[in-house]
Amino acid sequence: MSTTIDAKGLSCPQPVMLTLDEIRTGTEKEIIVLVDTDTARENVIRASSSQGCQIHDISPDGDGYQITMTKG
Repeated sequence: MSTTIDAKGLSCPQPVMLTLDEIRTGTEKEIIVLVDTDTARENVIRASSSQGCQIHDISPDGDGYQITMTKG
């Protein structure tokens, strides 16, 4: 199973904070994050990678991006 974080419409740092909270306290190993700006995409990727997550896919998703990662 995976956890999906819908951070579309949220401004930074909210997408990053939601993602980091899930990395630290969530029970699912796979995390999918939905964002709608390039800045949020880059910040979520950078913050997640710094916490040991492995980014598996970054794909367009309608009006934004879907980032798929696993906790390290």
